[in-house]
Amino acid sequence: MSARQINVVPHTHWDREWYEPFQTFRLKLVDLLDHLIPLLESDPSYARYLLDGQMAVVDDYLEVRPEMEDRLRRLAASGRVAMGPWYILVDEFLVTGETIIRDLQLGMEKGAAFGGVTSVGYLPDMFGHIAQMPQILQLAGFADTVLWRGVPSAVTKSGFNWVAPNGSSVRAEYLVTGYGNGASLPDDAKALVRRVADHINDIGEFLLGDLLFMNGSDHLMPQAHLGRVLTEANEIQDDFHFVVTSLAEHIARAPREGLETWRGELRSGYRSNILMGVLSNRIDVKKATALVERHLERRAEPYSALFVPAAKYPDALLRVAWREVIRNAAHDSICACSVDETVDAVLHRFNEARAISVGLADRALSSLAGSFAEGGVYVVNPSAAPRSGLVEAIVDESEFDPARMQVVAERTTLPDAMTLDVDGMNTILSVVQDNRIDDTAWVHEVSLGGDNSVAQLVVHVGPREKLGVDLATVRQELLSKMGANPDLQIELSLVQPAIRRVVGHVVDVPGFGWKPFAPITPSHPVVRDGYTLRNGLVSIAVDSTTGTFSVNGLAGYGQLVDEGDLGDSYNYSPPRGDSVVAAPVSVAVTPLSDGPLTSSLRIESTYEIPSHIDEDSHVRTGSITQQVVTTVELRANDATVFVTTSFTNVARDHRLRVLLPLPRPAATSTAECAFTTVTRGLTAEGRSEEFGLPTFPSRRFVAAGGLTVVHEGINEYELVNVVDGHAHAMALTLLRATGMLSRIGMALRPLPAGPLTPVEGLQMLGRPLELHYALTVDPVDPYTLADHVLAPFDSVASNGGGNRKAEGTALEIAGAVVSAVRRVGGQLEVRVFNPTPEPTSVQLPDQRGWIVDLRGQAVRHFEGSFNLQPFEICTFVLTDVTQ
Repeated sequence: MSARQINVVPHTHWDREWYEPFQTFRLKLVDLLDHLIPLLESDPSYARYLLDGQMAVVDDYLEVRPEMEDRLRRLAASGRVAMGPWYILVDEFLVTGETIIRDLQLGMEKGAAFGGVTSVGYLPDMFGHIAQMPQILQLAGFADTVLWRGVPSAVTKSGFNWVAPNGSSVRAEYLVTGYGNGASLPDDAKALVRRVADHINDIGEFLLGDLLFMNGSDHLMPQAHLGRVLTEANEIQDDFHFVVTSLAEHIARAPREGLETWRGELRSGYRSNILMGVLSNRIDVKKATALVERHLERRAEPYSALFVPAAKYPDALLRVAWREVIRNAAHDSICACSVDETVDAVLHRFNEARAISVGLADRALSSLAGSFAEGGVYVVNPSAAPRSGLVEAIVDESEFDPARMQVVAERTTLPDAMTLDVDGMNTILSVVQDNRIDDTAWVHEVSLGGDNSVAQLVVHVGPREKLGVDLATVRQELLSKMGANPDLQIELSLVQPAIRRVVGHVVDVPGFGWKPFAPITPSHPVVRDGYTLRNGLVSIAVDSTTGTFSVNGLAGYGQLVDEGDLGDSYNYSPPRGDSVVAAPVSVAVTPLSDGPLTSSLRIESTYEIPSHIDEDSHVRTGSITQQVVTTVELRANDATVFVTTSFTNVARDHRLRVLLPLPRPAATSTAECAFTTVTRGLTAEGRSEEFGLPTFPSRRFVAAGGLTVVHEGINEYELVNVVDGHAHAMALTLLRATGMLSRIGMALRPLPAGPLTPVEGLQMLGRPLELHYALTVDPVDPYTLADHVLAPFDSVASNGGGNRKAEGTALEIAGAVVSAVRRVGGQLEVRVFNPTPEPTSVQLPDQRGWIVDLRGQAVRHFEGSFNLQPFEICTFVLTDVTQ
């Protein structure tokens, strides 16, 4: 009998930030690589090292040690150090599919400078894996992956075929006991052999071929004695043959025939923790994620690609924004299972990325506004499909049409006339640096008259920027007068017509296009009758006793349920003695607007809830008053109910969920995941070490039993009120407030998942939250509804003078969901996917180009259209596109 080969892969798993902030961990990273590089150079027996599959660690190290780049590059180019393919080890369920692809592309781009990335799609510690990961890996040229968490009981061997919804597959090497099965090896050969024998005893039934022995774990230093002790172990026995190797070399020897097959997502807790509670902790982080991804993916990037001249495409700034988003995508960062310093850094990076994204989108819209031939207000559609709906715009008295517009806000005018001294005028001049007065008012005309003792300044105000206003000359003349006479009086006259922010219902705005703001009279206006809103498509009635609302007669929507949570950042866990609060002590309902285009009701509910869980008895105790404001809105010509829930958390150790009744009982739900939807049942696979709690992730929408919900960062849902195998309601988790990074002895997960560190920020005390979701009980395409809710129209005001037609599109595309529009090397690159089980044809009239893989390599040419198979993802570059 031949010896079993033991493939030892030296590595570290490097959480960039977690229970220590980034800079603290970076100090240790520098120590590790300062030790590793000379070790590899001096000891040929220490033949390989895996740098955790992520290029961020290389960037982080070389920022401190730039002089080490050549030495590290030589080791990587010779195969001694394996890098990438990722930039960061991403959490796959809490970010968009686009973020996952950009992470992989950035890793491969960075790795190219070091001789290329590893040929294995390494996924060591993600908290489960998305269904489309095999297709993403295959599109990037990877045929193999190595992973740990999420593998279900149906997989019984260390190698299996993992198949995406479109049929793409990769061979998966399953790390049955994790990525540290060979960590901290003894320096005694006999002890090493015993350890390997015991490990094979434990997992022998899983093994196919060689044993993959991962010599490393979280933040562990390299073991300098490794080469020596493996050599000695080979000399003293014949059962095992130890080899220092790489993942790629291990995979090359792995069997590929007769493997088990698993299709779809890997989200089982049968053998390892899936840590499903990270979906709902620190809801502020989850909302920030959704906001920045929306502004970056749906506005800044496509608007810049389509409305800004190619030569001025802001590639560098977009790269900065994406880098911050990708850094935040690391599982311990985006999951917020970290100390407060780490979460603060995550929120700061999101704020930076969002500021860039919003600014670039606004600049692109300004570029579009400046290109129109005719002046006026235009509506811009950020989606690929033509759409109708409400849009906000700013109009003056001449443009306001009360029959077709509803006033949202009217500008508070300044006094028409003021007499100012020099100090007062200087104060105004210090604030007004250009011809913008505020968000809704601009200087349209200015004149200066009077004499040396009294200056007369007349300012005409309008609702949008007007080009050619020579404010600088008048400003300089006024400053000269003020300098010459410190006692000068300035008579300031403002000519300021009524300026209003209005909403109007527009129809058939072209996809990725524009159209003049010409609202119609809606065929289904909103009518309010007391606490009831209706528009002929849907009816909402608020119950002033319970604070809930009915939809088309089905009552109970919006019921808030508050319960104890003695869990941690990783998992929800009920206390020994719970006190569930499901009804308010008082409710006040206030109409906010009466239609006909939009109408809403404000529901202020007061709850008396326990203040905390007693640490000794594990019983929920105390009492505190919690105010929650829910606003329900109905719009003309729209069957969607828009809901906003606002509150400032005042209690500790609890979970707050909102219940939404299902129009009909359901045994399954269908939720958006990266580039597809996933259908799930009412249970989740788990074990005694982690109960299989069926709280599941959704990216933007989830549907069940005739109800479709679109949300902004409210990622966790559960089908509840189960009777005879069918659920009667859906619960969305609005808040989980806990005070520990990890705990021990929890009811649903008895063993810790990380350090037992108190983290005050996890309690979310005193943090104002405003959470948004929308729902419909009408049959609807959920992707269309998600665009309708989360990608609203923009409006721009133009002075005319360009050459762009009043209505048109910058990119006509149909037949698939568009994930990305950007410029790469000056060319327009678009990514689409087909989320349905039926083939489709992607239509691109009068366009031609190349389908490319995720490395940018051409796959095939197309003209006018191409076919997309069920659940297929496709990236293409247009070679003939006009702007």
